[in-house]
Amino acid sequence: MPAPTRLQALAQRAMQARDLWPDFSAAALQEARALTATPPDRFTLPGATSTKTVVMQDLRQLPWCSIDNDDSLDLDQLSVAMPAADGAVRVLVAIADVASLFGRASAIDEHAAHNTTSVYTAAQVFPMLPERLSTDISVLVAACERASLVVELEIDASGSVRASDLYPACVVNQAKLAYDSVGAWLEGRQPVPAAITAVAGLDENLRVQDRAAQSLLQQRHAHGALTLQTLETRVILDAGTPRELRVEQPNRAKSLIEEFMIAANTATAEFLSRRGYPVVRRVLLPPERWDRIVALAAALHETLPAEPDAAALNAFLVKRRAAQPAQFADLSLSIIKLLGRGQYMVETPGGAPSGHFGLAVSDYMHSTAPNRRFPDLLTQRLVRAALAGVAPPYSLQELQQLAAHCTVQEDNAAKVERQVAKSAAAMLLSARIGQVFQGMVTGASAQGTWIRLTSPPVEGRIVQGYDGLDVGDHTQVRLTHTDVERGFIDFARVK
Repeated sequence: MPAPTRLQALAQRAMQARDLWPDFSAAALQEARALTATPPDRFTLPGATSTKTVVMQDLRQLPWCSIDNDDSLDLDQLSVAMPAADGAVRVLVAIADVASLFGRASAIDEHAAHNTTSVYTAAQVFPMLPERLSTDISVLVAACERASLVVELEIDASGSVRASDLYPACVVNQAKLAYDSVGAWLEGRQPVPAAITAVAGLDENLRVQDRAAQSLLQQRHAHGALTLQTLETRVILDAGTPRELRVEQPNRAKSLIEEFMIAANTATAEFLSRRGYPVVRRVLLPPERWDRIVALAAALHETLPAEPDAAALNAFLVKRRAAQPAQFADLSLSIIKLLGRGQYMVETPGGAPSGHFGLAVSDYMHSTAPNRRFPDLLTQRLVRAALAGVAPPYSLQELQQLAAHCTVQEDNAAKVERQVAKSAAAMLLSARIGQVFQGMVTGASAQGTWIRLTSPPVEGRIVQGYDGLDVGDHTQVRLTHTDVERGFIDFARVK
């Protein structure tokens, strides 16, 4: 095995510093090698005797497809759509049945429960599950029969989900598709990809999926879901050394998958609640720094209510996107920073659901990525118990402890990803000490003042002249120092 690159070594040390395990134990790897992916003909629950038999539906003949990044291997979900009566659409989302492959007493589960998430750094991916699972037998790879849990959604012409169900099924991924090429085709910028034309009827099926997703999006926005445009970057490496920062653009294919996942997550939460099972919810509480959001709007000659109001905030965002599309990503980033981070909370049976401020939904959880997020795996185990008619596999106390731990580790994983990205950016900027850049303040607190440059889109700390700056302010800064090992990029404000 070749020696790790400098950036890989930094990533591994960052994982360890944040109490994340970069490597799997020998026991976990041995367990993974012994697993097989043969889909069963009926639904079984590891470690328990089911009180009823659940036969898996055979849906292999449907034109399922996955849409993800072109280099993604941990494919968790497939989708397909069928027109229904009255202009409605029946959308099926198949989620990889990861929970059937290993139990809570396994070394695989010990690692997953500790890290709670896959960590995607610029240098290396640290998967939550061994690669034998996360790139092979527990994912919905093309042309292979796989067990799945299917979320069925009936979406009316207005974009409301008027009915939903959940059941096990055997599926086959007919086409592994990529966001960029599918998005360009749906938007009329490129011809239909060859992977789509290779499957009879898939092009029209994707058109139906796209129309359903757009109606879901419009319905959420009507209820106050926030219109935000994040600027995401990807580090392009050359022999392990950063060569450029590439901006990832939003497109219709990404929107399609996002809308289906939000709808599937909401339907799964409702499924568990209806059956009296606890729900590990994903919650974004109303922002504590709403006053700063009000101030940002006022600076743009707009008025927001004194108390947090998602619908009013979204109306403001829609107006600003139309008025200044080139500056909308910066405004979105300011709002995202001020909204704060989400967290996992347990809702007991019969309890009132906690909402998600940014998505304008109250019944929300994470359930569609069990290969890379532990809360999704927890949810899948709860769903399997509900389908099989057995008691929940976790006590409420266990779920509450795990939810709190998942929130902490998700934050740790995000810090690792940011730290490695900053180390990569420090490498790129190390030859540009003394140059002046334009940027926007992304953080201002007792811990420091942070700025993201307009070009290249990297973030660093203002160490001189930061007095009076707050989130959303634009200013010029001079690059004064970089530290690749610690991921430090330091600036002085140019007044």
